Amino acid sequence: MATVRKLAGEIGPREATSPAYRQAATWVEQQFAALGYDVQRQVLHVPSGVSWGVPVRAGRTWNVVAQPRGIKPGEPYLLVGAHLDTVPQAPGAEDNASGIGVVLEVARLAAAAPTRLPVVFVAFAAEEPRGSGDSRHHYGSRAMVARMSAAERNALRGMVALDRVGVGQPVPVCDGGLGSSSVVRSVRRAAHATGVRTSDCGVNRLSDHWSFELAGLPAARIGGTPYAQYHSARDLAPVVDLAQLDRSGRLLWAWLRR
Repeated sequence: MATVRKLAGEIGPREATSPAYRQAATWVEQQFAALGYDVQRQVLHVPSGVSWGVPVRAGRTWNVVAQPRGIKPGEPYLLVGAHLDTVPQAPGAEDNASGIGVVLEVARLAAAAPTRLPVVFVAFAAEEPRGSGDSRHHYGSRAMVARMSAAERNALRGMVALDRVGVGQPVPVCDGGLGSSSVVRSVRRAAHATGVRTSDCGVNRLSDHWSFELAGLPAARIGGTPYAQYHSARDLAPVVDLAQLDRSGRLLWAWLRR
């Protein structure tokens, strides 16, 4: 919950081109670096538009990418990400400080204990819409996929996006329905082994996993339970349930370890 309170309570709304987003990205970068990861900022430019009814300006933003030290080019790996930005009017406790909080906690665990494959962690920029349609959404993850080399694509064994993982019970798991759903199946097997109850959120193309699926890469989403405070100024820390964060984190950790 400390990450949720930091991002939603202290920093607040984090539209992708805002000073608050830059502050949040710097803070997340520092957290990854303190855990021993090699951290890079992946710069991208986003257009002006309208985000959930509020005009937003064009500008620069960036993904924060944390790689384990010693990972070799072409070595099989997993990728876990969550979007750091919010719509302009929302502090974004559930959407998506909750996802970032789980990513940072699991990154801490992965820094101290072995996973089945090396794990790259990403805080994605500009997931929130700047208009309607795929071309006005998911800018950070689309930029990352576009810049991946052929070797990086071939070596990726699975990607999971955590988006809104601190509300409700059970834990939603889904993908965009474009690929083999191999990651969804493996996540559900991990859930069964760990005793975490999951639900099927159907065909879902509304988070950063979709950018990977569109490129033919194996991906899935964890999270997405509807809640009343969505994209509003009331999306504050009390919305997030610590028990659901724990379930989401245990599920993700089990998937990385199995």
